[in-house]
Amino acid sequence: MVPFFVQFKCELGKSYAVANAIAEAEIASEIYSTAGDYDLLVKFYVDRTTDIGHFVAEKVQVIPGIKDTHTIITFKAFGPK
Repeated sequence: MVPFFVQFKCELGKSYAVANAIAEAEIASEIYSTAGDYDLLVKFYVDRTTDIGHFVAEKVQVIPGIKDTHTIITFKAFGPK
């Protein structure tokens, strides 16, 4: 599985509705509300054969209340050995 993150800017007053819709769709691993330029940070996992761009466009950005997204693709996870 390949992890990636998406930051979300939501329409005013819609961040909880967007977070709940993502949770109900069962497409995300973790969903966080954040302060700053973005309202939500969401971690996704997809198969190595899945096109991340298509996944975001077809499964994520279609959720009502999303104003903008910023996708972050990661390369290596670091942690204790």
